[in-house]
Amino acid sequence: MLRRGERSGTPADLLVVGLGNPGEEYRKTRHNAGADVVELLAQRHGARLKGGKYQALVGEAKVGGRRMALAVPLTYMNESGNAVAPLARRFGVEPERIVIVHDELDLDPGVLKLKAGGGLAGNNGLRSIKAHLKTDAFLRVRIGVGKPKSKEYGADHVLSRMGRRARADFDVTLAEAADAVEMILSDGIEAAMNRYNTRRA
Repeated sequence: MLRRGERSGTPADLLVVGLGNPGEEYRKTRHNAGADVVELLAQRHGARLKGGKYQALVGEAKVGGRRMALAVPLTYMNESGNAVAPLARRFGVEPERIVIVHDELDLDPGVLKLKAGGGLAGNNGLRSIKAHLKTDAFLRVRIGVGKPKSKEYGADHVLSRMGRRARADFDVTLAEAADAVEMILSDGIEAAMNRYNTRRA
């Protein structure tokens, strides 16, 4: 049941949340891949991401007659659930219609995988979202960033920026991730997984 002041009309068809950390120092780092994808979707569809009471930048777009809500939490990654749960109520979406876009250490750079529910792979952002939603049934678009070299720590790796050539290649993957979100909206998660999960190992 929606709380007073929250959405009571037609719910969004999809809520897309791009994970990252707030602040200029984190922009364009590997860990902000999810936020980058949501910003790209907003640009594609003329949505303006605005701040408000939901601890997130939020916008809406109509795509093929469907309503897509877009959000970039302004919390740090490990507190993402603080933003996602109120947004789910705001837009009247069940967990199965929430797409979390995030970076993934266990996938090689350039690899894109979609997933419906399941394990959290040690991702603190996903853990926070599960805790606040009381379920792990939400959808994920996982963007490979690769594991760090043996002398580096994982945090150093994901919070660093890439060189120009590597970033150009990564931007191609981010565009594919945005394409995948659009396909989830239009055709559903199963069709999108069949297309994108088989493209590269």
